[in-house]
Amino acid sequence: MILLSSIISEFAEKFLSQYKTLPSHQKALQAMQECRKHHSPYMIAQCTNNQCRQHSYIPHSCGHRNCPHCQSHESQQWIENQLDKQLPAQYYLLTFTLPKQLRDLAWRNQRLIFDIFFAVVSELLQTFCKNDKKLHGIAGFTIVLQTNARSLDFHPHIHVVMVGAGINKKDKTWRVKSGNYLFNRKALAKVFRAMFLKAIVEQKLNIPKNCPPKWVVDCKNVGNGDKALIYLGKYLYRGVIQEKDILNCENGMVTFRFINSKTKRYQTRTVTGEYFLWLIIQHILPKGFRRVRVYGFLHPCSKQLIKLLQYLLKFDPRKMLKAMKVRPPLFCKCCGATMKIIAIRIRQTTSPPMAAKGLSVM
Repeated sequence: MILLSSIISEFAEKFLSQYKTLPSHQKALQAMQECRKHHSPYMIAQCTNNQCRQHSYIPHSCGHRNCPHCQSHESQQWIENQLDKQLPAQYYLLTFTLPKQLRDLAWRNQRLIFDIFFAVVSELLQTFCKNDKKLHGIAGFTIVLQTNARSLDFHPHIHVVMVGAGINKKDKTWRVKSGNYLFNRKALAKVFRAMFLKAIVEQKLNIPKNCPPKWVVDCKNVGNGDKALIYLGKYLYRGVIQEKDILNCENGMVTFRFINSKTKRYQTRTVTGEYFLWLIIQHILPKGFRRVRVYGFLHPCSKQLIKLLQYLLKFDPRKMLKAMKVRPPLFCKCCGATMKIIAIRIRQTTSPPMAAKGLSVM
């Protein structure tokens, strides 16, 4: 398997000389390059056996949200938290896509355009839920922003996992909806386009002259929602590409694979090393920007309401949950006892003594 850190080490200098980057981009490159290396920050583990007390020095993972092999535990935690809020109703996966004519505008004004994206989609769904004859209430949904196509090109779109139900505050009723679709896709697309362009004008941005008259919105039934949440959760913390999909790196070229969305088959793409790094870096969001937001009765402030609904509807999501994966324990090679972390985030100018010695991860 070809490591992303090795590609960064080989092409970073050439990449930085050819492409304009932000400090956040350079910080991300450095973090992913040093991830789990001996020159990265390290933590000290100590054997819990009082007769042994062996120390081991373990390189830290970088913890960057774009690193392909970090934060798998955080991803699992997010999925578990979402599944714990499940309710007895049909779930729907909606996808809102910005047309390619607006991608350059989105790239040059990322924080502003993406905030507009979230605001428009959330207001749109709340309005449709209130006006729907069957639901006629407050909606509950989770929005996830993705900026990459499977080929790693810049392709901003939003996924929404929405409960096919609404809470009516006036008569205090819980109303559900079933069927293959939640709302009419064409109606969603028309209102989405109108609201988004209006918001752009209000921010005094210029709408491209070739802006298409028809936009794309997809809406489909995803059963109880668990598969959709698991699918999105796995993409939140692993970056835009897995290292197993990097097939080759030689003669200044990098080849990677991806699944074609139409044929459902693997397809390869070969680019220069520095352009490959650009394909990775362009999907790093502005510092502090939240790519996941929750609205309506699924908001974190509504935990008591969710538990009340689960109780009244006699629904226990824990019966459907599998045991959450725990972090693998550390074992001492000297005596086999477990080890505990006694210090973290230690930086040094030279490799720590006994690095990677006396340690076994199970």
